[in-house]
Amino acid sequence: MGKFLQVISTPISFLYGLIMQVRNLFFDLGILHSESFEKPVISVGNLSYGGTGKTPMVEYLIRLLQPSSFIGTLSRGYGRDSDGFIIASKRSNVKYIGDEPFQYLKKFENIKVAVDEKRRRGIGLLLQKYPELEVILLDDAFQHRYVKAGLSILLTDYHRLYTDDFVLPSGTLREFRSGARRADMIIVTKTPKIFSPITKRRILEDLRPEPHQRIYFSFIKYGEPVPFQDAENSQYPLKVTAILLFTGIANDYPLREHLERKCSELVVLKFSDHHSYVEKDIDIIKRKFEDLPTQKKIMVTTEKDIMRLKIPEICTKFKKLPLFYVPIEIDFHGNDRKLFDNEILNYVGKNKRNQ
Repeated sequence: MGKFLQVISTPISFLYGLIMQVRNLFFDLGILHSESFEKPVISVGNLSYGGTGKTPMVEYLIRLLQPSSFIGTLSRGYGRDSDGFIIASKRSNVKYIGDEPFQYLKKFENIKVAVDEKRRRGIGLLLQKYPELEVILLDDAFQHRYVKAGLSILLTDYHRLYTDDFVLPSGTLREFRSGARRADMIIVTKTPKIFSPITKRRILEDLRPEPHQRIYFSFIKYGEPVPFQDAENSQYPLKVTAILLFTGIANDYPLREHLERKCSELVVLKFSDHHSYVEKDIDIIKRKFEDLPTQKKIMVTTEKDIMRLKIPEICTKFKKLPLFYVPIEIDFHGNDRKLFDNEILNYVGKNKRNQ
């Protein structure tokens, strides 16, 4: 059935891809104008519709650059109840600025977090408010060509490379694969920790990077589970028989694989990407958890989902329940980390000196 739907939707995919290609051509020819900025601007994005690991990539860049640079992040703020340009503050909540910006706000001090669906306007207003900012990180901005980023990072999921994907609605791509040529560097995300040189060569042959592009390979590092809120259940049990995993993210399969090694039974409850939890959802989660036939059980979700649960009417529903989230970071294989870090630091350092 899936193959059949893919075939009948192919004409729509081709038309959508063609429209995006014409749009890109207008930017390439200067008919539509891309604006550059004096400050270093790094864009993190993808060709596909979500799920490649943009949030941990932005967090990696923050950790790398924060010791030497005053950083601002700018996101669309997907799923927020507000619109226009907003600078996050301590009073901001997830509904006002979106889950990813809220996560940056909560995890990192001394950075400025802003949202605006129009990136060019957002950068201008952010720099107008904080002219001392030294680096701007754009989250999910590969298709936002009204801004010409100084450095463009394109992410692609190891389990579904953009070369194996199709344009919406047949696949998940937002534009034809040829759009990857605009990237300065390509990162293959979510690779296995044990990664053979043969597999690496095969991927390089599939992606066929341009002469100016360098490809890096990253993987996910999982931290120790963190309790959501209840001090009485703050100790992660040493032996767990069953885990209920619930998520509202595009791709949860890496976390599933990680948790399957931690228990005898993993039960998965999946919501849509960026899902806004309501009380009815929590009741479903609790019933599913109560039905697990063991006392040695916990609930687990992602750090991004936790951000959407941090609203008063939802928090109270989890009182005295063993809910944990698993923080993640990314790392690189072999010498890729050193090479990647140097490329980022050299770009930022050079452009800071030229200001």
